[in-house]
Amino acid sequence: MQQQMVEKRNSIFDVVDLNLWYDDFHALKNINLEMNEKEVTAIIGPSGCGKSTFIKTMNLMIQMIPTVKMSGQINFEGSNIIEGKVDLVSLRKHVGMIFQKGNPFPQSIFDNIAYGPRIHGIKDKKKLNEIVESSLKDVALWDEVKDRLNSSAIGLSGGQQQRLCIARTLATKPEVILMDEPTSALDPISTLKIEELITELKSKYTIVIVTHNMQQAARISDKTAFFLNGEVIEYDQTDIIFSNPKDRRTEDYITGRFG
Repeated sequence: MQQQMVEKRNSIFDVVDLNLWYDDFHALKNINLEMNEKEVTAIIGPSGCGKSTFIKTMNLMIQMIPTVKMSGQINFEGSNIIEGKVDLVSLRKHVGMIFQKGNPFPQSIFDNIAYGPRIHGIKDKKKLNEIVESSLKDVALWDEVKDRLNSSAIGLSGGQQQRLCIARTLATKPEVILMDEPTSALDPISTLKIEELITELKSKYTIVIVTHNMQQAARISDKTAFFLNGEVIEYDQTDIIFSNPKDRRTEDYITGRFG
């Protein structure tokens, strides 16, 4: 009798007993989450629950705030990035970040995409041309901008700017893409394009998305973590979280009783 093969996904992030303080404020409390490669993980919860703080720990962007203290482990591909000296340039090459609002550099579309590869030593014009084209094609933006690559990126629409910023992140060949409410400033049509893009990108990348939009989390994520007051209340397959949550607080949030 032949056994059915189930694809085993490798863990790429393993967060163990993570605690974080801003001065004396305990913002994250004993966070334990394991995230697998090539999956979309959604982080949901009410405002002020620690969602954005958490996602900013994953590439240590949170360390830019001088009052922050952390304990525990954030294991990225087996190494605890909280401990010891971490090469932040290398870490952020592998773990890219997309913010709420598209933030293109005040440069040309081409130079926005080529920025990261140039920092990492790629100077060859032909190679840069290939990276720019492939990155823009990956976010379905190439056909819209290929005739104005030397024009300012600031002239793009909000939705185009957000896709450009995703392309800029892809240009450095990351393994993980962190997204902090990437569609909150966009209209419904642009939001749909970004959601479709996320669904396509997960065949190549691990994606972690903070979203206030629970329908969005239900549509695009494989797993969902519900945060409340700095704690992970529940973390499971998305369909289970939304159809059969184990914790009453998760159910109350999802059904709109609070938040």
